[in-house]
Amino acid sequence: MLWTPTKDFVEKSNVTQFLTWLRDRRGLNLADYDALWHWSVTEIEAFWGALWDYFEVQSSTPYSRVVDRLTMGPGVRWFEGSRVNFAEHMLRYEGNVDEPGFYHLSETRPLGTLSRRELGAQVRILATQLRALGVGPGDRVVSYMPNIVETAVAMLATVAIGAVWSSAAPEFGVKTVIERFSQIEPKVLFAADGYRFGGKDFDRLEEARSIIAALPSLKTVVWLPYLRPGVEAPPVPDAVLWRELMDHSPVPGHLFSYERVPHDHPLWVVFSSGTTGLPKAIVHSHVGALMEMMKLAHFHLNLKPGGVIFFYTTTGWVMWNIILAGLLMGSAVVLYDGSPVHPGPDVLWKMAADTGATCFGASPTYIQILERNGIEPGRDFDLSRLESILLGGSPSTPENFAWFYDKVKRDLWVTSQSGGTEIASGFVGASPTLPVHAGEIQTRMLGMDVHAWTDDGREVTGEVGELVVTSPFPSMPAFFWNDKGDKRYRESYFEVFDGVWRHGDFIKINERGGCYIYGRSDSTLNRYGVRIGTAEIYRAVEQVDGVLDSIIVCCELPGGNFYMPLFVKLKPGRVLDEAMRKAINGKLRLDCSPRHVPDEIHQVPDVPYTLTGKKLEVPLRKILMGWAPEKAASRDAMANPPAIDWYIGFAEERKQTAVA
Repeated sequence: MLWTPTKDFVEKSNVTQFLTWLRDRRGLNLADYDALWHWSVTEIEAFWGALWDYFEVQSSTPYSRVVDRLTMGPGVRWFEGSRVNFAEHMLRYEGNVDEPGFYHLSETRPLGTLSRRELGAQVRILATQLRALGVGPGDRVVSYMPNIVETAVAMLATVAIGAVWSSAAPEFGVKTVIERFSQIEPKVLFAADGYRFGGKDFDRLEEARSIIAALPSLKTVVWLPYLRPGVEAPPVPDAVLWRELMDHSPVPGHLFSYERVPHDHPLWVVFSSGTTGLPKAIVHSHVGALMEMMKLAHFHLNLKPGGVIFFYTTTGWVMWNIILAGLLMGSAVVLYDGSPVHPGPDVLWKMAADTGATCFGASPTYIQILERNGIEPGRDFDLSRLESILLGGSPSTPENFAWFYDKVKRDLWVTSQSGGTEIASGFVGASPTLPVHAGEIQTRMLGMDVHAWTDDGREVTGEVGELVVTSPFPSMPAFFWNDKGDKRYRESYFEVFDGVWRHGDFIKINERGGCYIYGRSDSTLNRYGVRIGTAEIYRAVEQVDGVLDSIIVCCELPGGNFYMPLFVKLKPGRVLDEAMRKAINGKLRLDCSPRHVPDEIHQVPDVPYTLTGKKLEVPLRKILMGWAPEKAASRDAMANPPAIDWYIGFAEERKQTAVA
C-alpha cells in the first residue's frame, strides 16, 4: 500500500457526494464504493437513471426508458425518446465564465488561456458559419490538425449543430488518413499546414493536398496556417481560411440553438484497427458518450469546478476526446502540442506548475524517460495544486507508481486506468475513496460489469483471464460505419463468448477488487499505448520492392517496455540488407506513422498461416513471450506447419541471449 486517502479527501470526493445524494434522494444506503459498484451493475436501470437526474441532463423531451434490454450485443438502446446535445453540456457549466476553459501550449506558441466565455463565443461563431456552409445534422466533419485550441473549437462547433466529428493526427501518413476518412465521406475538412515536434518543423501542405484529392465528398476545406501563421497558402484554391470563418460578429448565447438530437444520433467516429481490412469506424452516440464521460470525469477522475486536467495525447487517439470531458465538470483542460521532452525532459512539469494542474496524465513510457534523465518534479516545481496522476495507454508497474511518490509528492492519488477507443472510456480505474497499491488498478468502474474469464467461460479471481463485460453500458458503440447487419461489430467483441463482450485484454482481479492488465490477448498491436492494426503495416511493407510476405507482433516486457519485431519473407534472390531495412522503415513512417516502425526486422524463410489463411500472429507472440510452442500453436491448424520452426528457434536464441 502506497497511499491512503485522508478522511477529508474521502468526504469531499465526488463518490461520497453521490452516496449522500442516493441516501437523501433515493433512500438508498450504500456503505462504500464496493457496494456502489455492485449496485451499479446489478440494478443497471436504477443506476443510470439516477445519474441522469444527478447530472441534470438537459433534454428537449423526456426519455421513455433507460435501456431497452439488459442483454449484451449491438443495438442496445439507451434513453429512447430523449433529445440531447453533447456540446451543449460541455459548454453549459455555470461557474465563473472568465475562468479558463482551456490552457494551451505548443512548440510554436507560448502558454495561453481561453476563458469559458471566449470558448463559447468562438464555438457559436464557427457553428453558425458551418451552418451557413450547408453543414447539418449527420454530415461528417473531419480534422487533420494538431492538439491545439482551434481543433477543440472545431470539434465543439461541429457537434453543436448535430454534425459528426472525426479526427486524425497530422503525424499520420496520407494513406492512413485516407483509409479512415474515405469510409465516412466527409463534407468538411479542417487542416493545418503542419506542426513542430522536438524543435523540427513538419510541413503538411502536400499531405493535405493528397488527402483532399482522395475525398471527393468534400465540399469545403478550412485551412489553418499554424506552422507558418503569416503564410496563407492553402492546398486548394477554394479553401476557406480559419480567420475568415472566425472574423464575424459574436453570436449571443440566447440567439444560438444547439441541435438536440435523438438518443442514437452519431456524435463522432473514432478508429481502432483490427488485424484485417480497413480500420474499424466506431460510432458513439451523443447520449451514450455524454453519460459515460460524465461518470468517468466525476467519479473516476474526481474532477471538480476549478480543477485543471492534462493528459499527454494527440488528436489521433481517443484520449483527446476523453480529456475534453473535463469541461463537463467545470474543470479546465490543458492542450499541449509538441514533444514531451523538448526543449527539456521537464517541459510538461513546468507546464503543470504554470497551469496549476490538479490531474496530470501520461503513459508509463514517459515515466521511464524522466527516470533516465534524473527529473524530480516535486523538487523543481510548485505542484501544490496537484492531487492526482492518471496513467494510461499501457500497463503500469509498481516502479511507475513508486516514482511519483518519490519524485513528485507523498500525498498523491496515483491512478492507473484501462479502457479503449471502442468505449471512449475505461473498464477499470480509480476511486478517490480507496487506497493505492503498487502497480494495481484500484477497482472496476461504476456501471462496468467486468470479470476475468478462462477460455471456457469460467470466472476466476486472483488468476489471469480474458477481460469480459457481461452487462451493457451506454458508451458501447452505437454501430460501426458501413457495417451491414453489425457483422464486424459482432466479430470484434461477441464472437468468442455468446452475449458477452470480450475486449481482447488479459486481466487479473484480486480478492479486494484490485485489477491488473497484462496487455492484449488478441493480435492487435499495442505499443506504448497506441493500438496499431497489423493490416496497416502489412499493406505498407508488402509494397516495398523485394518483400513477398510479412508478419509482425508486439510483446509486452517487464518495466512497461515493448518489443515489436517485423519478420519479412523476401522474393527469391533478395537479401535483407541495410538499404532494404531503410526502405521498409521509411515506407512505414511515410504511409503510417513513426510508431509503426518496428524495433527489429528479420528475414525469414516463410510466414506461418492457419488452414483458413490467417497469419499466426497470436501464437507467434505467445512463443516469443516464452510459451511452450505446443501450447501456443497447434500444428494441425496450420497450412504450413514447418514454417513455425524458425520462430521457435529464434525465440530460444533470444531467451539464451537474455540469460547470458
